[in-house]
Amino acid sequence: MKDGFRMHPQARVFDARGQVEFAPGPGGVLDERPSALALAGAFGGPFRIGGAGVLQAGVGAFETLTSGSSGQPRRIVRSCASWAASFAVNAGLFGIGPGVRVAVLGRLVHSLALYGAVEGLSLGAEVHLLDDLRPDRQRAALAARGIELLYATPAQLRLMVEAGGATLPLGRVLVGGSKLDAGLRAALAEMAPAAVVHEFYGAAEASFITLSGPDCPEGSVGRPYAGVEIALEAGEIWVRSPYLFQGYAGDDPGGARWRDGWLSVGEMGRMEGGFLYLQGRAGRMVTVADQNVFPEEIEAFLMGLPGVARAAVLPRPDGLRGVHLVAVLMGSGDTAAVLAAGRAAFGSLKAPRAVHWVEDWPMLASGKTDLAALERGMGWR
Repeated sequence: MKDGFRMHPQARVFDARGQVEFAPGPGGVLDERPSALALAGAFGGPFRIGGAGVLQAGVGAFETLTSGSSGQPRRIVRSCASWAASFAVNAGLFGIGPGVRVAVLGRLVHSLALYGAVEGLSLGAEVHLLDDLRPDRQRAALAARGIELLYATPAQLRLMVEAGGATLPLGRVLVGGSKLDAGLRAALAEMAPAAVVHEFYGAAEASFITLSGPDCPEGSVGRPYAGVEIALEAGEIWVRSPYLFQGYAGDDPGGARWRDGWLSVGEMGRMEGGFLYLQGRAGRMVTVADQNVFPEEIEAFLMGLPGVARAAVLPRPDGLRGVHLVAVLMGSGDTAAVLAAGRAAFGSLKAPRAVHWVEDWPMLASGKTDLAALERGMGWR
């Protein structure tokens, strides 16, 4: 894998309109549209799809983009071998190979969609690029084409669930980007009743860290992925594996930290019985009356309540406690019931003290909530 990715001779590519003629093209900085042409460039040498600035990846490497809560894309440099090592693992775990129909929903500027597409072509699968379709038509295409394996984020799955439509014949759904909440997991089971759902916990910088499946305890993000070592230091998650990135490109120093071959992206968690449980990002942690609180834990809980379609938990100044938390929600739930459920689950200090319902939900291109835009919309910035 010194010179880059290699396409399997039996691989085929389909876009929103159907099968496309496909041959590896030159690498370099590639436009994301049309998707099939951009994907072809991924098999022709060092490349990046989208983004600004001079390509800094060398031979046998490439750049991909990541976008967190700030919304500013970071350029990640990694070796092709760091992804190819997990292609072999997933071929065995999920049966990906010639003739298997794989689909990705997202734009190839995002690492999950790019990974799923490149993996599929490397292993000889039929790869269906559905990013040009709106969610209801994505769902229809998955049904009509008999897609067997889907790579998707929770945000993409939620949009298809909300769009309605045909029951899907999926055999497996591989979910990355964030954790499925209980409500979305139940809705996914109705949309694709035969699908085995696996959630990957990871990051663009680390690739796969853990893998969960039907046997995992509720709330866990799974066991360490094959070849991954996990260490916890004061609750901070450190990872060592063959799948780690090389560094950031451009002027952004990034948020990941290296130490003696171990990598941290600033997430906190705990291990119990061999399973990893996430608490949240250190950068979002707030202190309420001397208690550390991770908004992500509360958001996941709120998303499982009746009538709650979107949730964000944000800190507000408090003269007595330093800060208190409020919940910004989209949906049609009952405020009193939400507040009572929060107090019962987290206690009076950690639970949101107020609920604000909004009709529009700002999202980043990655599908994550745009927290800064949400705060501006509330008049808090």
